[in-house]
Amino acid sequence: MSDTITDTTHGVKLSDPAADKVRSLLSQEGRDDLRLRVAVQPGGCSGLIYQLYFDERLLDGDAVVDFEGVEVVVDKMSVPYLDGASIDFEDSIQKQGFTIDNPNAQGSCACGDSFH
Repeated sequence: MSDTITDTTHGVKLSDPAADKVRSLLSQEGRDDLRLRVAVQPGGCSGLIYQLYFDERLLDGDAVVDFEGVEVVVDKMSVPYLDGASIDFEDSIQKQGFTIDNPNAQGSCACGDSFH
């Protein structure tokens, strides 16, 4: 485990609405030491599932990109799976929440939470 930010970057994009929502959530938490971590883990009906959560840690090999004060962190194993993916925040009558659009997903399950 390391507390130093590496020079490694990733290809994940964060939309302005998503960045605004993250800033709002961090402000509500009263924390300025948290980063938005996005990762893929084995699981789901299609093989891989997304994880999106706040993390205060930086691990060896983490890739970090700063979106105007919102740091998005991806672990080194997830970087290739998430290259070119975009995180957005949807706020409509039908749905509210973060969405991940990933061009690397070969197929997904009906729930849209997992891919392969």
